[in-house]
Amino acid sequence: MTVLDILTYPDKFLKKQTKPVENIDGALQTVFDSMATTMYAAPGVGLAAPQVGIGQSFIIYDVAPKEDGHDLHVLVNPKIITSEGEIISENEGCLSVPEFRADVQRAERVLVEGVDRDGNPLRFEAEGLLAIVIQHELDHLNGTLFIDRISALKRQMYKRRVKKEMKQQ
Repeated sequence: MTVLDILTYPDKFLKKQTKPVENIDGALQTVFDSMATTMYAAPGVGLAAPQVGIGQSFIIYDVAPKEDGHDLHVLVNPKIITSEGEIISENEGCLSVPEFRADVQRAERVLVEGVDRDGNPLRFEAEGLLAIVIQHELDHLNGTLFIDRISALKRQMYKRRVKKEMKQQ
């Protein structure tokens, strides 16, 4: 499979809201597989369609420990139905926000609905790392980056650093 280019901040595409997937066909299955190849190569635990320049509503993720092998999940048209509790996602990072990590407040548990890569309905509760990853990736589908959820001061520091690096190139 192909390793796709991951868009990085400040690419404006990352701020766009996605459209629902209407049809899960063979071409989309190939995209799922290419995204998985990309995520594992990065390496990351989740990847949303907008991060690879696709304006549709789907994510992939794998939170299995590396020594257990791969446990890839595809979630199409996902929605968080309910959320409860609060947890600090310590040292959260993002493939689209390279070389930056921060603590982010997230819900401790979420109830999620969507469909799998074969179009089968899914409804499940996620907590801990899985809940954090799902919230992070669903943010991408709504045009939100994790840096939008941190303090204004830390966000400005990161933005200034990126601007400076872009001028030096």
